[in-house]
Amino acid sequence: MFDDDIASQSLGIELLEAAQGRAVARMRITERMVNGHAIAHGGYLFLLADTAFACACNSHGPVTVAAGAEISFVTSARLGDLLVATAQERTRYGRNGIYDVTVHRETGGGADVIAEFRGRSRVIERQEG
Repeated sequence: MFDDDIASQSLGIELLEAAQGRAVARMRITERMVNGHAIAHGGYLFLLADTAFACACNSHGPVTVAAGAEISFVTSARLGDLLVATAQERTRYGRNGIYDVTVHRETGGGADVIAEFRGRSRVIERQEG
């Protein structure tokens, strides 16, 4: 799925891992991603988390889409930050699933949490376009 995700790839998002309900993706904050407050625009943080979420929930095989998601911003990301989003499946029931994603900034002293994201997934039948 990620191989065909032009939106995520055009922002420089890299998929580091995706298997069995888990995925890890990373992205560096560029000049074009910074808003008028000189911090990363929340939409880009959401997109990074959503990409990791999508890869985790599609790691089981059937075509799966987002049924809903929310994000809590813990602190700001800044120009040049390397962000890592780690998605983990919490549960699957029927055609539905719940996934948590932590977005953190890698620093010399460890990792600072930037945002927490919760996504709800739904398995769908592939529709021919």
